[in-house]
Amino acid sequence: MIRVLLSVVTIPLLTISVAQAAGDPAAGKAKAAACAACHGANGQGVPPNPALVGRSEDDMLQAMKDYKSGKRANAVMKGMTVGLSDQDMANLAAYYASLKK
Repeated sequence: MIRVLLSVVTIPLLTISVAQAAGDPAAGKAKAAACAACHGANGQGVPPNPALVGRSEDDMLQAMKDYKSGKRANAVMKGMTVGLSDQDMANLAAYYASLKK
């Protein structure tokens, strides 16, 4: 009985946390203005900076988290990500992943 009760409570909570982690491309587009100088207005990249268009949402989200934590070393990207929340990063990743090459 306790296992059933725990399942009934836990599964909806997991669903809520997954739903909150999903990125919103429209919100990401609003945040992307700061990215355009280096990555282009449409994520096409401005050499020597890489293009973001065509990359997967998961890869981009992980890259931003890695820059923010210092796991990936880049002073500019560290500075750009330090003020972003997890939701901001998810939104940016969703926006750039939604763009067509």
